[in-house]
Amino acid sequence: MVRLVRESFAVAEPYADKVAELFYATLFSIAPVTREMFPVNMEVQRSRLLRALVHIVQMVDRPDDLMPFLRQLGRDHRKFGVITEHYEAVGMALLSSVKAYARPAWTEDVERAWAEAYTIMARAMLEAANSENGPSWWNGMVVERHRLARDLAVVRVQPDYAVPYQPGQYVSVEVPQRPRMWRYFTPATAPREDGLLEFHIRTVDGGWVSRAVVGHGEIGDVWRIGPPMGRLAVNRESGRDILMVAGGTGVAPMRAIIDHLSQWGENPNVTLFFGGRTRADLYDLENLQAMAASNPWLRVVPVLEAEARPNMEQGTLADAVTRYGAWADHDVLVSGSPGMVRSTVSRMLVAGTALDRIVYDPFTVD
Repeated sequence: MVRLVRESFAVAEPYADKVAELFYATLFSIAPVTREMFPVNMEVQRSRLLRALVHIVQMVDRPDDLMPFLRQLGRDHRKFGVITEHYEAVGMALLSSVKAYARPAWTEDVERAWAEAYTIMARAMLEAANSENGPSWWNGMVVERHRLARDLAVVRVQPDYAVPYQPGQYVSVEVPQRPRMWRYFTPATAPREDGLLEFHIRTVDGGWVSRAVVGHGEIGDVWRIGPPMGRLAVNRESGRDILMVAGGTGVAPMRAIIDHLSQWGENPNVTLFFGGRTRADLYDLENLQAMAASNPWLRVVPVLEAEARPNMEQGTLADAVTRYGAWADHDVLVSGSPGMVRSTVSRMLVAGTALDRIVYDPFTVD
């Protein structure tokens, strides 16, 4: 099954945009009611489908990693009002759209493999959704908003009830300026007793939601916040030190984990490479350095790609990290733009870092 799914998807992948476009057209034809779950502009939604599909295909032979991801996805989809019939329609649309662009590799055996794989995925998502007793989303009000730059804001949101996330996890968010455009953002602090959430949001190209939040968000806005997702975490009992690699606002999950670790006097040694193109991209460097000053187990290494400055590494994050070798006996957490994550992980694998020691999340950008 794994081989057939991967080989056929490799044939269709060069036409990924068309696969996604056909998928949604077919889905809305089969189940018109599902159109109401999505925004009018489907451009970003199509790219998110592709990222999800690629991620699942990459992990299809790693059930210990794939199944938790699918269960999180199933719980998250409760906010759309998804029911069993919708999963059936999605399966039909998915197989027909991949089939259309996987010819001549598509055979009866390939179709059975895709049907089996999708059945496993859908069952995991449905079982997780049906077993969840918590709310489908939480309402939260924007109580603070600080615009640090033209394209960057720190937003603090007070939920009606505490969101049960773990440090390093991300949540889906819907803002009033962009209804039905759910996007993923990561809390930048560990859970607090008062439930307050802090988000670091930078506008990105094509980022309808990020631009709305940074440019037009207001105190008093009510957000809807979906269930927490993600695998970034530190196991204090593993006996291994930690390497964190973060680009731009990708530092948010690392900051939340460090905030959580700071409640203990002893921790694994943590090295954080925090990078950006220019000094302005390292917007949270002073706060991180202050945390390092009071926590001897933490080391912060700033990295600049387009500038040379004293006491800072120069080059991409991939360049800077791999200068130090393979980071043997470290657990590695990576967060940032998809391009940054891809290049960093690829370079680390070439440098000799073990794949099963590297953790990153697939949905961390707008």
